[in-house]
Amino acid sequence: MLNLQKTENTTFNELNDYVLRVKNELSATAAATCIIHHDRIVNEWYSGVHTESTGSRLVDEESQFHVASVRKTYLGLAISLALYEGKICSIDDDVAIYLDDVDTVVVGNTTIRHLLTHTHGFGDLHHRLFLPGTDWKYNNVGVNLLIKIIRKLYHMPLSQLLEERVFTPMSFSHTGWRKEPNEKLVWLNEQYKDNQGDEANLFVSTKELVYWGYLHLKRGAMHGQQILPREVFEQATTIISPPDLERQLPRNGFFWFVQDEPRASTELGDELPSGSFQILGITGCACLVIPKYRTVAVRMYNQTGPNPAGYDYLEDIKTFGNLVNKYAQYL
Repeated sequence: MLNLQKTENTTFNELNDYVLRVKNELSATAAATCIIHHDRIVNEWYSGVHTESTGSRLVDEESQFHVASVRKTYLGLAISLALYEGKICSIDDDVAIYLDDVDTVVVGNTTIRHLLTHTHGFGDLHHRLFLPGTDWKYNNVGVNLLIKIIRKLYHMPLSQLLEERVFTPMSFSHTGWRKEPNEKLVWLNEQYKDNQGDEANLFVSTKELVYWGYLHLKRGAMHGQQILPREVFEQATTIISPPDLERQLPRNGFFWFVQDEPRASTELGDELPSGSFQILGITGCACLVIPKYRTVAVRMYNQTGPNPAGYDYLEDIKTFGNLVNKYAQYL
């Protein structure tokens, strides 16, 4: 297990206080933060309990949070691997080349690039909201198609591929798709069909999520071992969005939101330097990487209810990123 040396640091008290205030605003019961800076853990903080039930477990480093859409970056890495290994020829290949059970009339000229960057235009697989590559709309239609492509290309489910190629080499024991609750899971009382990576039931501990970001920061090189080829990580975190999108719309890598310039609709804080990348889940969990300052920051929540009146999730996550950036550049 990757185990970076921890440095006691009170610099991030303001950030932890901010995360705690948002936890209370969202009526979440659990929260955590962890920050790596220059190859050391400089902040690790836990708050609350797993559920509202009496006697619920206190949040600690073994608590595994439901990370929701953060899972998309795990899928993105699998697609990047498939591209590197030649199983996908190009991200500009039509999706229909890789799936023989889709309606080619409906799918049309939709490419792998469109699926990865939320520019496919599907409302669902029966109708389009816009032509592929002309606009941006966040939903899971593209995600589900890519999961099917991975299963077909590797003859195994997404969860098994990642277990073999990433989780086992990294000694991740607190990361995985979970079907049934256990005491270490910050469970959301949902029901899942399986643990094969087809659904949004990926659970990750705070430390292993920050190590996930750190793996990308280090381009796969950990303790003298190259977990996956460097190019796989470089592809995954480089902007591949269609170039003619309206300026305010986000720019994405392989699902990561990537900073090139401040944009109104992105989740990245305006103060984050170019090349920073981040992913956010609906439960409030987020992973931010700032290569310029060799920093990775994670926050965790277990939000289950709707956003309260007056709460702006984009303003919140941008504030989080700007606070991390504020301190990272001066440490």
